[in-house]
Amino acid sequence: MTTRTVSPRDLKNMLHDGGELALLDVREDGQFGEGHLLFATPLPYSRLELGISALVPHKGARIVLCDDGDGVSERGVKRLHAIGYTDVSVLAGGNPSWKTAGYTLFKGVNVPSKLFGELVEHVYDTPRITVTELAQMKQRNEDFIIVDGRPYTEYNKMNIPGGICCPNAELPYRIRDIVKNPKTKIIVNCAGRTRSIMGAQTLLNFGIENPVYALENGTQGWVLADFELERGATRKYPDKIDASALPGLQASAKKLLTRFNVKTVTAKQVEGWLAETNRSLYLLDVRTPEEFQAGSLPGAAHAPGGQLVQATDQWVGVRNARIVLADSEGVRAPVVAAWLKQLGCDVYVLEGGVNSGLKLPAPAKATLPALPKISADELKQVLAAGSCSAFYLGPSMNYRKQHVPGSRWSIRSRIVRDAADAKHVVLITRDTDVAQAAAIDLREAGITNVKLLEGGLATWTSAGHALEASPQIPSDAECIDYLFFVHDRHAGNRGAMKQYLAWETGLIKQLDEQDKASFKVGAPA
Repeated sequence: MTTRTVSPRDLKNMLHDGGELALLDVREDGQFGEGHLLFATPLPYSRLELGISALVPHKGARIVLCDDGDGVSERGVKRLHAIGYTDVSVLAGGNPSWKTAGYTLFKGVNVPSKLFGELVEHVYDTPRITVTELAQMKQRNEDFIIVDGRPYTEYNKMNIPGGICCPNAELPYRIRDIVKNPKTKIIVNCAGRTRSIMGAQTLLNFGIENPVYALENGTQGWVLADFELERGATRKYPDKIDASALPGLQASAKKLLTRFNVKTVTAKQVEGWLAETNRSLYLLDVRTPEEFQAGSLPGAAHAPGGQLVQATDQWVGVRNARIVLADSEGVRAPVVAAWLKQLGCDVYVLEGGVNSGLKLPAPAKATLPALPKISADELKQVLAAGSCSAFYLGPSMNYRKQHVPGSRWSIRSRIVRDAADAKHVVLITRDTDVAQAAAIDLREAGITNVKLLEGGLATWTSAGHALEASPQIPSDAECIDYLFFVHDRHAGNRGAMKQYLAWETGLIKQLDEQDKASFKVGAPA
C-alpha cells in the first residue's frame, strides 16, 4: 500500500480548516522537545499502539504523522492501519520539510499551553510581583498567602517557603477555605511562569475580592534571586469545602460559562454523539486524584483541571474534537471549560457531572503479541556463551546508571537496526507492552527468536547478578528519548533556569498571525 503524503502547505491549511485533525509526532521525547510543529501532539513510535486509543479515540479521524523524514512515520502508518485507523497520512519530508517551507519549529513541550499563558498575561494584564517584592512583603509581615498552583507531587519536591498546595483548577473552589479575609493578598506561584499566570487570572476571572498576583518566574526566579526553597512540604488544600459557600460558587461558575459562551450538555446528548461517525469525543474528569480514584464515570479519563489547561496535548490528540468535562459540584468543570474555550477548543460541561449517569465505553487497549520469557540465570548463560543479543528498552538515562553487563540500550524506532546481525534477541524492560511492541518490528525484519527477561532488572539483581554503569553510553546524540533542553533546571542549574524562562517569554515572538488566531483569549469564541 502506498503511503499518502501531505505537503507542508497542505498541512498548514488542514490545521486551520476547522475540521478535526490529529497531528501526531512519532519521534521520541528528546527529538520532539528539540523542535516540533506548534500543534503537534507527541506520541513516540515506541509507544504508538499503547497511547493511540486515548489520544485519538475515533478510528476514522483524520491523522497526519510527522518525523525527521527518516521513515518512522511510514512505519507508524502501517501500525495504525493494522489496528483499524483508516485515514492516516504522512507529512512529506517530515519536520525538515516544514522548516524548509518557511514555517516555525518550536522547542520544548506543551507549547500551545505555554503560549496560551503568555497570551493570557498580555491580554488580561495579569497583576504580578517579583520574588524580591515577595521577600520584602515577608519582611514587613504583610497580610498575604502563597498558593502553589501545581500538583501536590511537584509542590512536595520544592516550593516557595510558606506556600500551600492548591492546583489551579481547585483555587476558585477551595480558596475561601484557605483564605478567610477578603483583604488578604493572594500570591500564586508555580515553577516558572505559566501556571502562576493562569492561577492568578483564574481567581480574577472568577470574581475573587482579594488582591491577587502571579509570582513572576516562580520557584526558579526565587532561586535565581538567591533565596532558599522549602523541600518536602506537606501543606495542602482542604479536602472538603464549606457547603454553605457552594451556591455562591456555582453562581460565579455559571457567569463564567455565559461570559465565554460555554454550553452545558446532558448525558443523553453525549451518548447520542457516540453514534456520529465524523466526530471525536473526550470525556474528562477534572477533579483531584483522590476524588477520581474514589469513583468516576465509566469511560472517563482523569485530567486534573489545572494540568489539562497546562498540558492539553497529554489528553486531547485531535484538534477541534468535542471535549466534555465533568466534576461533582458544578464549579471546577466550568472554570476549566472557560480556559479551554479560549484555547480554541470545542468544549462542554456535563450537567450533573460525575452523578449524571453517563456511561461511555472505555478506550480499546492494543492487543500485542505475547513474548516468551527467559530467566535471569538463563540470560546470564546465553550472554556468556555469546549466543544472544540483549537490549535494554527502558529510559536511556536509566541504562547509563545501571544495566545488565553485555546488554545494549535501544528503542523501538532503532531496534531493527541495532539487532541487524542478531538471531536470538532478549529484551529487558519492566514495561512488557513496550517490549511487545518492539517485537513486532523485530519479527517483521525476520528476527523471530525474541524473548523478554522475566521481571526485568529486579529479577536479575535478586538472582544475585551484578549490574554495571556507563555514564557516557549511550552518547547524548543517541539518547533520543531524553530532552536535554534545560533538563536540570530544578536541580540548581542557574543557566538552565535562565534559558527556560527566556524560552517561555520568547514563544510569542515565534507565533505567526494565522496560528495566533487559533487562540481566543479574553473574549467569547
